[in-house]
Amino acid sequence: MSNPAYSLRQLSYFVAVAEAGTLAGASASLHVSASALSLALDELERALDAQLTVRRRAHGIRLTPAGQETLRRARRLLREADELADAAAGDPGEVAGTVRVGCYTTLAPGLLPAAIGRFTADHPRARVEFVEGSQDLLARGLLGGELDVAVLYDHRLDPALELTAVSANTPHLVLPRGHRLLRGEAPVALADLAGEPMVLLDLPPSSEHALGVCLAAGLSPRVRYRTANAETARALVGQGLGFTVLAQADPEAGRREEVVAVPIAEEPAPLPIVLAWSGQVAPTATARAFATAVTSCGPAV
Repeated sequence: MSNPAYSLRQLSYFVAVAEAGTLAGASASLHVSASALSLALDELERALDAQLTVRRRAHGIRLTPAGQETLRRARRLLREADELADAAAGDPGEVAGTVRVGCYTTLAPGLLPAAIGRFTADHPRARVEFVEGSQDLLARGLLGGELDVAVLYDHRLDPALELTAVSANTPHLVLPRGHRLLRGEAPVALADLAGEPMVLLDLPPSSEHALGVCLAAGLSPRVRYRTANAETARALVGQGLGFTVLAQADPEAGRREEVVAVPIAEEPAPLPIVLAWSGQVAPTATARAFATAVTSCGPAV
């Protein structure tokens, strides 16, 4: 097997330039001259016999289709190189290296801390870097090689992603305390809320799913307020400004005085929670170990 004509340093420079969008930005982050970065890109393109970038003065760097594919693969190679170096310094079979994790924003508080705690306790030489965001953002990160694994709702995900079931959340209704329909913790029919304003968690796929649950129950919701923050949605409900439908559990349930979460009488189907990774790339040993930590933490989200 012949040695590759490119180096890990060239790949790391290429990734830095691609992520920064300019030679100057990558130069500042790496503390390497722009001319050295430009030379490394030239050498990498010659080694791969492909044009990876379009470099225009004052317009930054644009990746060609070959460059986009190389970026995805380069990120993977660099992560595996880091994992190899970390593993070589430890005991045989020990999980080491960095796993880059994405988590849908509303799932993160109930899932990530426990999963990271379990993972780092079981694998003290491994590290977790995580990002929270919308499902579209995280799916792009997986397919683009920026993330190793992500925790998402299984709702209209890209078919290029591989999925493993974790648990499921059943949507529930949040009403202001003292609402006319509340009877303790008894289920409330969404259809009985006709004409009342809705506070929508406007963070796909939560927004699409909540509206779908309402429509399936025969309620055409009148959305009064939109927010990308579940806590803001609950606070608006607490002020008597509407109702909301949420899938994720409330970590402060039982201690809130202003809102009450109750089951929905129409019994909407649970929304599955999954671990996802790119179907184009096999997960690293560190990513697989993190996946085990997630599934062993149970459905407390």
